Amino acid sequence: MSVPKKPAKTALGARIETLAFAAIGVSIFWVLNLPLPFLFGPMFACLVGALLQRPLKGLGQVSVAARTILGVAVGASITPEVVSQLPQMIASVALIPLYIGLIALIGVPFFYRICGFDFPTAWYAAMPGGLQDMIIFGEEAGGDVRALSLIHATRVLIIVTIAPIILVFGFGATLDTPIGAPASTLPPTELALLAVAALIGWKGGERIGLFGASILGPMMVTAVLSLSGFIHTRPPAEAIIVAQFMIGLGIGVGYVGVTLVELRKSVLSGVVFTAILALLAAGFTWVVVSTGLAPPVEGFLAFSPGGQAEMTVLSIVAGADLGFVIVHHLTRVFLVITGAPLAARWLMRRSK
Repeated sequence: MSVPKKPAKTALGARIETLAFAAIGVSIFWVLNLPLPFLFGPMFACLVGALLQRPLKGLGQVSVAARTILGVAVGASITPEVVSQLPQMIASVALIPLYIGLIALIGVPFFYRICGFDFPTAWYAAMPGGLQDMIIFGEEAGGDVRALSLIHATRVLIIVTIAPIILVFGFGATLDTPIGAPASTLPPTELALLAVAALIGWKGGERIGLFGASILGPMMVTAVLSLSGFIHTRPPAEAIIVAQFMIGLGIGVGYVGVTLVELRKSVLSGVVFTAILALLAAGFTWVVVSTGLAPPVEGFLAFSPGGQAEMTVLSIVAGADLGFVIVHHLTRVFLVITGAPLAARWLMRRSK
């Protein structure tokens, strides 16, 4: 007697409903002429669905594959001209360790003493690294995975929502910079190279255990092709739109199953901590801009404590220097991912 495949059908139905919510969100934002409809539309629509207790579900490897587009976009922006500017970034990049240190110094006691989380959860909730990496490290250390997921999802949600408002009204930036040329106008050979770079970088990165392999792997392979003169363009506009759609959907789905208790503790803690992060980011932005280390928009985006993918999208639509912004975010994520687990083990050993 064969076992019916009900779970698979349920998962498929949940994903279809998720896509329906996301598509409705895009339509509403498009009709109302709201900014970034392919990012904000799915994000807020899926957030509403999650809060309505709908059984939404992410798209798994499809969403991961979409992130490779952003890795390729960053890599294609690393040109010989950008490399020649790296020495000029050293001073502002040198501020990143201080930035991380202050975040930890404030964030860990906040989550541990004020919010009442255990130490592993407090530690990895405070770390401004990649969402998935902090959840994995926190789980290995015995932390509360659900709390970590909600806290970091809240951080990303708020930053992605507020950052465009600050860019427009605070810095006078516009978010209508063309995100790329239509696929039909790009050389087929370059499109093929971009696709190969995405696949090889992603899967090759996973094979060697590279953190953030879906973004960093394609970024490195594409950067080599760009510096070698084989490609001269970013991914087409259609691909960037797909990446925005998947990122927005993923942020909203992160709240599926949230309870009132989690809203009061984990989500509220994430909101307050994000406000603290915003103040720190504003301070560092002021330092780099006032000292002439960075233009206002680039300085703001470089120190915004959002995820790599989200900051890449905002940098593209704001017409910012993508190389400058990503160098700072890569430095932050690298230092957190390599240093946070070591520091956590050392502190836990000292406390015993």
